[in-house]
Amino acid sequence: MDTALFDEVKQVVVDTLEIQDRSSEFEAASPLLGSVAELDSMAVLEVVVALEARFGFEIDDSELTGEVFETFGTLTDFVAEHQ
Repeated sequence: MDTALFDEVKQVVVDTLEIQDRSSEFEAASPLLGSVAELDSMAVLEVVVALEARFGFEIDDSELTGEVFETFGTLTDFVAEHQ
């Protein structure tokens, strides 16, 4: 996994959810959905919009599955596939 990309994706998530105080806790294997309380259904949409803006691509709604938001690593892999 591209460490620089992981750091960027993590920063987008942390900034969007306003959880900067916990950012050092998160690694690629850190779970997202169900583990980060701030990541509810509305926050998922906010993260998606922020990722689209930051990385310059559009995500089709059909691509948004629970697996994408399973961990920070799976989310980073998803972003890498769309770049």
